[in-house]
Amino acid sequence: MTTRKTVLSAVLCTIVVALSGCSTSEPLVLDTDAAQSGRSRPFERVPVAERADAPAFSGRTVDGDPVRLSDYRGKVVVVNAWATWCGPCRAESPALERTYRTFKDRGVRVLGVSTDVERQNARAFQREFALSYPSLHDPGGKRFLKLPPGLVNPQLLPFTLFVDREGRIAGAVQAPLNEKELRAILTPLLKES
Repeated sequence: MTTRKTVLSAVLCTIVVALSGCSTSEPLVLDTDAAQSGRSRPFERVPVAERADAPAFSGRTVDGDPVRLSDYRGKVVVVNAWATWCGPCRAESPALERTYRTFKDRGVRVLGVSTDVERQNARAFQREFALSYPSLHDPGGKRFLKLPPGLVNPQLLPFTLFVDREGRIAGAVQAPLNEKELRAILTPLLKES
């Protein structure tokens, strides 16, 4: 009986960790030297000369409208992967919406990517958080399999990619973000020519 309890406890712990995403209360570190020291979760900035083209994310939004990442060429794009069942995703959504509203006149766009299987659940999430930016419907996150290896773990939500005006991946964060962190990442990207 003790072995069975131990196995059950291990399974429950694994489920809790999987559902919690990469949530952490540690502050975001914007320079990789501090991040490599193990003090906090890093923003993985990609130097301009090393940036790869972002995958050609395209398809239908959770509302059924066509959307393509390439439609945002010339803008800085925040691509945020989320799911309705992900607690950290729910927590960061209001910050993403406020940041979008603050920065959209400066050339920033947000493209959500819902990994939910059911569109109706994703639409309810968008209504609940009054999200005005579109979200690509990508059941299971299959489109993220085209990302450069090691950039993010597409099985852990939320994560956010930052795409420069040329359509290249400028950086990534595998954790929920707040407005201050988003602003700190977007401001230098907007200054790039």
